[in-house]
This record gives sequence, C-alpha cells and structure tokens, in this order.
Amino acid sequence: MPESADITDERAKMKTVTVSPLPGFRWPVAVSRLISAPSSKVWEVISSPGTLPLYHPFCEKNPVFEWPGPGSRDEVHYFSGWVFERRIVNWIDDVGFDLEIGRPYGRVSFVSWRIIPQDKRRSRISIIVYPHGLQHLPTVVRWAPHLFFLQPRLKRYLRAVAKGLDWFITNGQPVRRNQFGAHPWFSRAILVGPESHT
Repeated sequence: MPESADITDERAKMKTVTVSPLPGFRWPVAVSRLISAPSSKVWEVISSPGTLPLYHPFCEKNPVFEWPGPGSRDEVHYFSGWVFERRIVNWIDDVGFDLEIGRPYGRVSFVSWRIIPQDKRRSRISIIVYPHGLQHLPTVVRWAPHLFFLQPRLKRYLRAVAKGLDWFITNGQPVRRNQFGAHPWFSRAILVGPESHT
C-alpha cells in the first residue's frame, strides 16, 4: 500500500481518537454541531492563530505566544475578566487538536477538538472537555454537583462556542458578545441602563 494511503488511513482513525487526559479524569462533557462547510474550511478557522474572538461569544481577546503545532500557547481573555492559558499537546493537521486549559500556574482541564467530515459540503465539530473541577473529590461525593452544577454550565459554554463557530463560518461575520446567551462564569449578561434608551 502506498505511503500516502497509510497516512490517510491513520488520519481517518485519529478523527475519533484523543490523547489520554491526565490520570483520574472522569465524566467528560461533550457537544457536537453540524456545520454547512467542508472540513477544510473549519480547520482553516480553528487552526489559525488569534481567531477565537471571531467565533467565541465569551472571548474578548486571544493573545498568541507560539503557533502552530504541539507546544502552541495562547490565552483566552474572557469578558468576565478571567484569563486562561491554552497549551496544545496534540496537533493533527486537518483533523483537530488536544489541549490543556486553565489559570496560569493552576489546575488544568483537558479539551479535545475534532472535525468529522460528513460529505463534501458539510462537517461536524466535536468538542470534549475533561474538567478539572471536582476531580479532587471522591466519586460518591462529586457526582451530584457534577450532574446538576458543573455539567449544565459547561454544556452551555460549549454549545455557545460551537454555535459561534457555525455562525462565523456560514455567515462570514464575527459573533457578538453573548450572542447565544450570557454565561455566569465567562460573560455575564450586560446590564442596560436608562441612558441606553435615550
């Protein structure tokens, strides 16, 4: 079999495979969304440096320190004032990447991004998060706060990011802050004062 065919087959396998997260991680939170664009277009957007504010409705700015490939580093500056560092630990051209994200010098969560081609005109983006929150607690203690607190908020976050990516790719316009709803951690609702109506 030609070497190029081996590479293609390997990339196809990697579309659904992620690097193992840190030991002890449990109960990942995942979302996926169908996008009316070829996988090459989706990859072009998510693999370009500093593009998060274009499709991430909770991201104010996205400074980049090193890019692309494994070892890439950038920051996510949320509208809430939080700043998280991202470090790419696995990079698969045209397919996706795995990263660690968290506050500088703090605990990190593990995130996997994958693009799954559907046909020549459509693809699906998949984002899976292994959150560090509650991981230090025994399973018998953490299942309830995970199910009723952590998971719903992470789902809301990931859905907003996936919707934003879809919006930017299909409409060619950057997302607005909180375009798909506010978030209590990353971007609270904007309070509108009486002067805004004059």
